[in-house]
Amino acid sequence: MTAPLSELTEVFESLWPISGAEDWDRPGLACGNPSQTVSKALLTVDVTAEVLAEAKSLGCELVISHHPLLLKPVNYLPEDQLKGELVSFAVRNSIALYSAHTNADIVIDGVSDILARAIGLKDSKPLVATGSGVGHGRIGNLEAALSLSELAKKVSALLPKTLAPVRVAGDLEAKIQKVAVVGGAGDSFIEESRNQAADALITSDLRHHVSLDAVSDKAKPLYLIDISHFAAESLWLKPTAAILKARLPAVEFFVSEVSTDPWTMTI
Repeated sequence: MTAPLSELTEVFESLWPISGAEDWDRPGLACGNPSQTVSKALLTVDVTAEVLAEAKSLGCELVISHHPLLLKPVNYLPEDQLKGELVSFAVRNSIALYSAHTNADIVIDGVSDILARAIGLKDSKPLVATGSGVGHGRIGNLEAALSLSELAKKVSALLPKTLAPVRVAGDLEAKIQKVAVVGGAGDSFIEESRNQAADALITSDLRHHVSLDAVSDKAKPLYLIDISHFAAESLWLKPTAAILKARLPAVEFFVSEVSTDPWTMTI
């Protein structure tokens, strides 16, 4: 069974409206013919040579990634450069490329929403709302307070294993009840997490100075749990595959088994 790519992209737009993407973002169809038919699709966090090889081996005509391959403008795509090599491989093997990035971060069943549910936050809502149930990040309460150390261990256990460590900043014995989460790089949401009286923020790619300031505030410190960018966003893939299968029963959806976490050693 197959479906035209145009039918798939209509469903994608209903789930992750491109109008919800940040101005700098470039989600959507990067390459492929809307009239081509799709029988199999592969979901991944990133498009890499290994992911495309996996898609080809599975017979997939479409790769759905979280991160856009062509996020920054390019003028040339020679095959001896990374982007050109990947796009050329996709075109030669009739593999369309589609991405859902910041527009998939903010929605119900999106990246941050899935992360909040996995952690067990109750009655979570957007940290920065842009619509009804839609917005950046999530904030909610744990069913029972945990120490910062216990929460970090719980989060670590639910993530796929990577060599990127889980880093914790703050008093490890501090009791944590109200938690903010932001899928992907989230240190720009530290101030809003503080404004909403979160005890801790769970996100990725935290920088030194903003982290130090957050945990050093004696009046109301914001404790931090820094998790792998890839691992956090990979939690979105399996639930999304199930949602897409329900909406598009003619297409078989696979979740990539390739880890695109870039780190290969910690010491």
